[in-house]
Amino acid sequence: MKTLLIIDVQNDFMPTGSLPVPNGDKIVSIINEIQPKFDLVIATQDWHPEDHISFASNHNGASPFDEIEIKGQPQTLWPNHCVQGSKEAKLHPKLNTLKCESIFRKGTDKEIDSYSAFYDNGHLKSTGLAGYLKEKGTTQLFLCGLAADICVYYSIRDAVKEGFDCFFIEDASEALDNEGFKKIKKEMVDMGVKIISSKFI
Repeated sequence: MKTLLIIDVQNDFMPTGSLPVPNGDKIVSIINEIQPKFDLVIATQDWHPEDHISFASNHNGASPFDEIEIKGQPQTLWPNHCVQGSKEAKLHPKLNTLKCESIFRKGTDKEIDSYSAFYDNGHLKSTGLAGYLKEKGTTQLFLCGLAADICVYYSIRDAVKEGFDCFFIEDASEALDNEGFKKIKKEMVDMGVKIISSKFI
């Protein structure tokens, strides 16, 4: 089964959001166009409590994008974003979700960040996504969304480890740091991920 995984296409990651991904809104129409080509479509949302440990505002004297260590794990501190139940945490209003069978939420534990759609950053807690996809019969997994160099990338790493044949849809994704993403794309290829355009699905 051919599955599309749409990662974190949420208001806070749009150009007007608190953690804007450059051109994040430009991918919405592309994602809408490709959805009919898939047997299964699912999405994810960052879904943080207000007191989430990754928010710079919850650390005295800290600023967004500071780097600290929490429980032995490196942690970037972020602006408050995608707070549970807020309009900023909602999926982009123009994203077609009619074909989405499920939406998986991540980052719900205030004590640890969760970039990947599959596990938190310490691999302590599963979202249940891997089991869901395997039960549905997913063999080929196509990933897109925001941000390509963070949540999409970490999701791809875990998807490969879970044994899925992974495809990264480059023009249906945008990175927070395009320069750093060049190195990440090479890592993807080295992992066996196919980097494709939406035109070739």
